[in-house]
Amino acid sequence: MEVPFNRLQLAGPELDNIREAIELQQLSGDGSFTERCQTWLAGQIGAKAVLLTHSCTAALEMAAILIGIEAGDEVIMPSFTFVSTANAVVLRGGIPVFVDIRPDTLNLDDTLVEAAITSRTKAIFPIHYAGVPAEMTPLCEIAERRGLMVVEDAAQALGSSYQGRPAGSFGQLSAFSFHETKNIISGEGGALAINDPALLERAEIIREKGTNRKKFFRGAVDKYTWVDIGSSFLPGELIASFLYGQLQHADSITRDRRSNWTAYDDALRRFQNRGLKTPQIPAHCVHNGHLYYIVLPTPELRTELIQRMAADGIATPFHYVPLHDSPAGKRYARAHGDLPNTVDLSARLVRLPLYPRMDGAVDRVVETLSGHLDQML
Repeated sequence: MEVPFNRLQLAGPELDNIREAIELQQLSGDGSFTERCQTWLAGQIGAKAVLLTHSCTAALEMAAILIGIEAGDEVIMPSFTFVSTANAVVLRGGIPVFVDIRPDTLNLDDTLVEAAITSRTKAIFPIHYAGVPAEMTPLCEIAERRGLMVVEDAAQALGSSYQGRPAGSFGQLSAFSFHETKNIISGEGGALAINDPALLERAEIIREKGTNRKKFFRGAVDKYTWVDIGSSFLPGELIASFLYGQLQHADSITRDRRSNWTAYDDALRRFQNRGLKTPQIPAHCVHNGHLYYIVLPTPELRTELIQRMAADGIATPFHYVPLHDSPAGKRYARAHGDLPNTVDLSARLVRLPLYPRMDGAVDRVVETLSGHLDQML
């Protein structure tokens, strides 16, 4: 593709950081660069602590263990999300309960959540789609009133905020992604932000294969041993060193992405009165420029547009296939209602290329896309 959906861009210090990590003679996890990343992220998110993981999937799986998901427990979440959100629950024997999304932000519809709660409900897992935070105030109020835990799937939302607070700072736990398609990247990688300090000690144990190794290195015990369930959730120092190079330039990366996002939005709003839906950002939210999408009037027009853009060398992929309609979703989960917004919007959505330093690529996408939309709408 002349204009791919995503393109790797170095921020600057990554290769020097990798060289330093090698010189420090520790490539296994929890070295100097891991500590630097965790400190930076905790400050950015406002979390009690942050633990790097090898993926956001790992962070979500840790979260499910930490909040005590057991066989038969139900967790409310959107169906319009990546499979990792649901898998984290299913792997503990829990049951994802899919609730419809809002038509404006495509986030979990907070007005439908309470009706989906049963005596087996244990938690709510909202995601922050496209870097736009879900409605965390009503969701947290529901959770507190009904005695539920909240785990934010903030995979796309580093640098976003809701009512002046960072995304990821509302739930007891939140999970972030540094996959190469995200704003801040390390190829693969993730983080678990811990907002409830009561969960920190066990989180460290679960992350270290169920051992109290962290307490040993702090001098709190004279040897470490197996004390709980866990797995190897740590990334290596090469991953952490690359990530820290990105974090050192996070502000400029976010500004660049927001600039590209705004350029798309300014150019495409004129098609709204012709049936095109563009992203809506609530006044109390600040997005991070993670994703720009459009929603075509019909699924058929979406297919046609994707084909037209591909013929012009521009990648414009669709996004999630709703989990409630997937083979595993039907086997392991249940839907609360028919989820009409999820079904409808997911069938008509197209994502546009968005990455740092696109230079003239944004203009090329806008010119090509506008030409096609003028013919199709």
